[in-house]
Amino acid sequence: MFNLGSMLNLGSTDPVIGRAHTIVSCSAAELFQYIGVGLFDNYPKWSPEVKELEQITLGPVQLGTEGRQVRVDQGRRSESKFKISAFEPGQRITLVGVSDPFRCTYELQEISPAQSTKLTFSFELLEILAIMRPFEGLVRVAIKDGAGRTVQNIKRLVEAKQS
Repeated sequence: MFNLGSMLNLGSTDPVIGRAHTIVSCSAAELFQYIGVGLFDNYPKWSPEVKELEQITLGPVQLGTEGRQVRVDQGRRSESKFKISAFEPGQRITLVGVSDPFRCTYELQEISPAQSTKLTFSFELLEILAIMRPFEGLVRVAIKDGAGRTVQNIKRLVEAKQS
Protein backbone atom coordinates (compact mmCIF):
# COMPACT_ATOMS: atom_id res chain seq x y z
CA MET A 1 0.00 0.00 0.00
CA PHE A 2 1.19 3.57 -0.48
CA ASN A 3 1.40 6.38 2.04
CA LEU A 4 -0.36 9.44 0.64
CA GLY A 5 1.14 11.69 3.35
CA SER A 6 4.62 10.64 2.34
CA MET A 7 3.87 11.09 -1.38
CA LEU A 8 2.63 14.63 -0.76
CA ASN A 9 5.58 15.36 1.54
CA LEU A 10 3.31 16.00 4.52
CA GLY A 11 5.80 14.48 6.97
CA SER A 12 5.89 11.26 8.91
CA THR A 13 2.80 9.43 10.09
CA ASP A 14 4.84 7.61 12.75
CA PRO A 15 3.97 8.28 16.39
CA VAL A 16 6.02 10.90 18.21
CA ILE A 17 7.44 9.34 21.38
CA GLY A 18 9.18 10.97 24.31
CA ARG A 19 10.65 8.76 27.03
CA ALA A 20 12.64 9.51 30.17
CA HIS A 21 13.55 7.75 33.38
CA THR A 22 14.95 8.50 36.81
CA ILE A 23 15.56 6.77 40.12
CA VAL A 24 13.19 7.79 42.93
CA SER A 25 14.13 7.18 46.56
CA CYS A 26 11.04 5.24 47.66
CA SER A 27 9.38 1.87 47.17
CA ALA A 28 7.43 1.03 44.02
CA ALA A 29 4.30 0.72 46.19
CA GLU A 30 4.73 4.28 47.53
CA LEU A 31 5.45 5.67 44.07
CA PHE A 32 2.40 3.92 42.61
CA GLN A 33 0.26 5.29 45.44
CA TYR A 34 1.32 8.81 44.42
CA ILE A 35 1.08 8.39 40.63
CA GLY A 36 -1.70 5.84 40.25
CA VAL A 37 -4.04 5.87 43.24
CA GLY A 38 -3.55 9.62 43.77
CA LEU A 39 -3.65 10.50 40.06
CA PHE A 40 -6.44 13.08 40.23
CA ASP A 41 -4.92 14.83 43.26
CA ASN A 42 -1.28 14.75 42.17
CA TYR A 43 -1.17 14.94 38.36
CA PRO A 44 -1.48 18.77 38.29
CA LYS A 45 1.39 18.95 40.79
CA TRP A 46 3.90 17.18 38.55
CA SER A 47 2.43 18.59 35.33
CA PRO A 48 1.77 22.30 35.92
CA GLU A 49 0.41 22.60 32.36
CA VAL A 50 -2.74 20.86 33.66
CA LYS A 51 -5.11 23.68 34.60
CA GLU A 52 -8.24 21.57 35.18
CA LEU A 53 -8.55 17.88 36.00
CA GLU A 54 -11.62 15.91 36.89
CA GLN A 55 -12.45 12.28 37.37
CA ILE A 56 -15.49 11.44 35.24
CA THR A 57 -16.21 7.94 36.54
CA LEU A 58 -17.06 7.38 40.20
CA GLY A 59 -15.08 5.32 42.67
CA PRO A 60 -11.39 4.66 43.23
CA VAL A 61 -8.86 5.08 40.44
CA GLN A 62 -8.62 1.76 38.62
CA LEU A 63 -8.62 0.12 35.21
CA GLY A 64 -11.26 1.87 33.09
CA THR A 65 -11.41 5.07 35.13
CA GLU A 66 -12.04 8.07 32.88
CA GLY A 67 -10.94 11.66 33.31
CA ARG A 68 -10.98 15.04 31.62
CA GLN A 69 -8.14 17.53 31.53
CA VAL A 70 -7.58 21.06 30.33
CA ARG A 71 -3.94 21.88 29.57
CA VAL A 72 -2.10 24.97 28.47
CA ASP A 73 1.07 23.95 26.63
CA GLN A 74 3.24 26.79 25.32
CA GLY A 75 0.24 29.11 25.32
CA ARG A 76 -2.05 26.65 23.54
CA ARG A 77 -5.15 25.51 25.45
CA SER A 78 -6.45 22.01 24.84
CA GLU A 79 -9.08 19.82 26.43
CA SER A 80 -9.08 16.04 26.27
CA LYS A 81 -10.67 13.00 27.81
CA PHE A 82 -8.63 9.95 28.75
CA LYS A 83 -9.12 6.46 30.12
CA ILE A 84 -6.88 4.27 32.27
CA SER A 85 -6.00 1.28 30.07
CA ALA A 86 -3.44 -0.34 32.40
CA PHE A 87 -3.50 -0.23 36.19
CA GLU A 88 -1.01 -2.63 37.75
CA PRO A 89 -0.25 -1.61 41.34
CA GLY A 90 3.47 -1.15 41.96
CA GLN A 91 4.25 -1.64 38.26
CA ARG A 92 2.40 0.44 35.66
CA ILE A 93 -0.37 2.89 34.87
CA THR A 94 -1.26 3.86 31.30
CA LEU A 95 -3.59 6.63 30.19
CA VAL A 96 -4.97 6.65 26.64
CA GLY A 97 -6.71 9.51 24.95
CA VAL A 98 -10.40 9.00 24.27
CA SER A 99 -10.84 12.29 22.40
CA ASP A 100 -7.23 12.70 21.22
CA PRO A 101 -4.66 10.17 19.94
CA PHE A 102 -2.18 9.92 22.81
CA ARG A 103 -0.90 7.38 25.30
CA CYS A 104 1.23 7.95 28.37
CA THR A 105 2.69 5.26 30.56
CA TYR A 106 4.35 5.36 33.96
CA GLU A 107 6.37 2.18 34.55
CA LEU A 108 7.91 1.34 37.92
CA GLN A 109 10.73 -1.10 38.55
CA GLU A 110 11.81 -1.57 42.15
CA ILE A 111 15.58 -1.54 42.36
CA SER A 112 16.08 -1.86 46.10
CA PRO A 113 13.01 -2.93 48.13
CA ALA A 114 11.50 0.01 50.04
CA GLN A 115 14.44 2.26 49.05
CA SER A 116 14.57 3.02 45.32
CA THR A 117 12.47 2.60 42.20
CA LYS A 118 13.21 3.27 38.56
CA LEU A 119 10.44 5.41 37.06
CA THR A 120 10.12 5.38 33.28
CA PHE A 121 7.63 7.76 31.69
CA SER A 122 6.71 7.66 28.03
CA PHE A 123 4.36 9.91 26.11
CA GLU A 124 3.23 8.90 22.64
CA LEU A 125 1.45 11.25 20.29
CA LEU A 126 -0.07 8.59 18.07
CA GLU A 127 -1.01 10.92 15.23
CA ILE A 128 0.05 14.38 14.10
CA LEU A 129 -2.44 16.61 12.34
CA ALA A 130 -1.42 17.28 8.74
CA ILE A 131 -1.16 20.99 9.49
CA MET A 132 1.42 20.25 12.22
CA ARG A 133 3.60 17.89 10.21
CA PRO A 134 5.96 20.61 8.96
CA PHE A 135 6.70 21.28 12.65
CA GLU A 136 7.20 17.61 13.56
CA GLY A 137 10.81 18.15 14.61
CA LEU A 138 9.78 20.84 17.10
CA VAL A 139 6.94 18.65 18.37
CA ARG A 140 9.39 15.77 18.94
CA VAL A 141 11.77 18.02 20.91
CA ALA A 142 8.93 19.43 23.04
CA ILE A 143 7.63 15.93 23.84
CA LYS A 144 11.11 14.65 24.73
CA ASP A 145 11.75 17.67 26.97
CA GLY A 146 8.32 17.26 28.58
CA ALA A 147 9.04 13.61 29.42
CA GLY A 148 12.26 14.62 31.16
CA ARG A 149 10.51 17.33 33.17
CA THR A 150 7.75 14.90 34.16
CA VAL A 151 10.07 12.33 35.77
CA GLN A 152 12.14 15.03 37.50
CA ASN A 153 9.01 16.73 38.88
CA ILE A 154 7.63 13.43 40.22
CA LYS A 155 11.00 12.57 41.79
CA ARG A 156 11.25 15.99 43.46
CA LEU A 157 7.66 15.90 44.78
CA VAL A 158 7.76 12.32 46.09
CA GLU A 159 11.16 12.68 47.75
CA ALA A 160 10.20 16.04 49.32
CA LYS A 161 7.01 14.48 50.68
CA GLN A 162 9.06 11.81 52.47
CA SER A 163 11.40 14.23 54.24
